[in-house]
Amino acid sequence: MSDGVYVSQGKNSALNISAATVLNGGNSPGLYSTGPKARIQRVSVLVAGSTVGGAYDSPTVAGSAAENQLAVIPNTVGSYLIDMPCFAGLTVVPGTGQVLAVSYD
Repeated sequence: MSDGVYVSQGKNSALNISAATVLNGGNSPGLYSTGPKARIQRVSVLVAGSTVGGAYDSPTVAGSAAENQLAVIPNTVGSYLIDMPCFAGLTVVPGTGQVLAVSYD
């Protein structure tokens, strides 16, 4: 067993996301005094939908673009580990018809 501290565990959740949603607008002080504002841990695809979705390092829906995409969210039902830091904020955009659940810090 490691002596290290496990800081990020996905203590927050957002359920039944079916539209673009800002989970962290970048206003929080972050996980540390300096560093990421949030961390996306896991995405569960509850309803597959017809197109893929995405997770973005963005404080706004409008700012969600390819250059700040953290992960593609498959349009296949299942649970997906992402575990990526978000320095600007955290926005999740489901694909067409997708329903998601997200755990994050």
